[in-house]
Parts: sequence; C-alpha cells; structure tokens
Amino acid sequence: MANYDILGNIAIVKFVREEKNKDKKKFALDFLKKNKNVRTVLEKSERIKGRLRTFKTKYVAGEKTKEALYKENNCIFRLNVETCYFSPRLAGERREVAEQVKKGENVLVMFGGVAPYAIIVAKSSRARRVVSVEIGRDCNKYALENVKRNKLGNKVKIAQGEVRKVINKKKEKFDRVIMARPNLEDSFLDLAFSCIKKRGIIHYYGFYNEEKAGNLKGLIINEAKKARKKIKILKIKKAGDIGVKKFRYRADIRVN
Repeated sequence: MANYDILGNIAIVKFVREEKNKDKKKFALDFLKKNKNVRTVLEKSERIKGRLRTFKTKYVAGEKTKEALYKENNCIFRLNVETCYFSPRLAGERREVAEQVKKGENVLVMFGGVAPYAIIVAKSSRARRVVSVEIGRDCNKYALENVKRNKLGNKVKIAQGEVRKVINKKKEKFDRVIMARPNLEDSFLDLAFSCIKKRGIIHYYGFYNEEKAGNLKGLIINEAKKARKKIKILKIKKAGDIGVKKFRYRADIRVN
C-alpha cells in the first residue's frame, strides 16, 4: 500500500520498496483518473535530508513538472516540491497558531520556507507585520511570489539568509516568534529569547521519540535560564508524526 501527499496539482507517493515499476505506473494512472485535480504523480525516491529539508523525486505519470500550486487556509502557494520543504499535513497546525495571533502584533517566523506560516498569519489575523526568514534562495523566490499572489506585500516581509545573521542585524523585537524549525541539534531558543518582547509568545517545534518527549520541557527551561528569562510553558502538544513513535511537538512559551 502506497502512502502519499497531495500538494495541489502534484501527488507525491512513497511506494513500498518491493513495488515494481509497472505497478507504480498502474497505481499512478488510476490515481490520476480518480483525482481530477491532480495532474502529476511523482515518487518520493529518498528521505528528507539536510538543513533545507529537501528530497529527490522520480516522475511516474501525468504532466512532467515539479512545481505545485497548492491552496490552504484561504491562501495559495506555489513551490518546487524538490527544492522547497512543504508539508500539507501541517495545515491545521498553521491555522491553530495563526488563530492565537492578536491585533497589532509584530510576528517573526524563523525557517519560513515558502512563507506558509507568515502568509496564513497575515491573512487570517490582525497582526500588524510579519517577518519570514529563510536561508534557502529558491524558497525565498517562491515566498516573494506567494506574498504577491496573496496580496500581502504591505504586511509580510521576506528576508533571505542565515537566521542568526538576519535577526542579529535587524535588532528588532517581536510580540510572537514562530520557530518552524527543521530537526536540528541547535535549538535556536537563545536567538528567540533575544528578540522576543516581554509577555511575548514563542511557538517552538521540537522532534522527539515519544518516550523522550519530556526532554523538551527540560531543554526550554535550561535555555531560558541561560538567557536569564522568566518563562511559563503554556502548552506542549503533538503536532504531527515524523516516524515510528517519533513526533513533532509544539511548545507554546510565554516570556514574562
């Protein structure tokens, strides 16, 4: 049985290792017949890897393209599925975070990708300004296009570069920081604590095996102590699975 994600016009399928090419082709053609909005079927041919969270695909059937046009939460996004990480499974998570944003807030999104968090926050809340920082040049190219496509040029700022350099250069304080970070050893919490306002909120994402999920709370408390910040962890929740008994967790942190 194949697993798949649909990003608008593109379905990305992960076949079982033993699947023969002729069976993959048959599955893809049947899939296209049953899903009229999907025009391309690609096979996910390797695991997500690296800081940019990219992976390779193989063409299976339909139109030969790797550029998706995807709608979510009343927003529309264009991206290259190989060069830009994007998970449609986080649609509910993005909406939930956006719903917490209050009127007049300045919001920072670290590791912003093609700007899904930034755009959904800007479009569905009354935030004053949203800044999205992403190191990947191709992602930023699409992020700029997506801001224009959603008519948010007066509200969303896209910044390309390594997040530490960009934030340290800006020396700006934010009411809310969304850390949509990849699975890295560096927590970047020190950076978040340095640019958050008093009474501000940090949404921090961490990746843990279920039996070690308690380590997330310890990490946050230790980083807050190093930064000499008083905090309150408002909530820790599962925000999607990323493997066998391994989950993405979101911690909502208020800095007092």
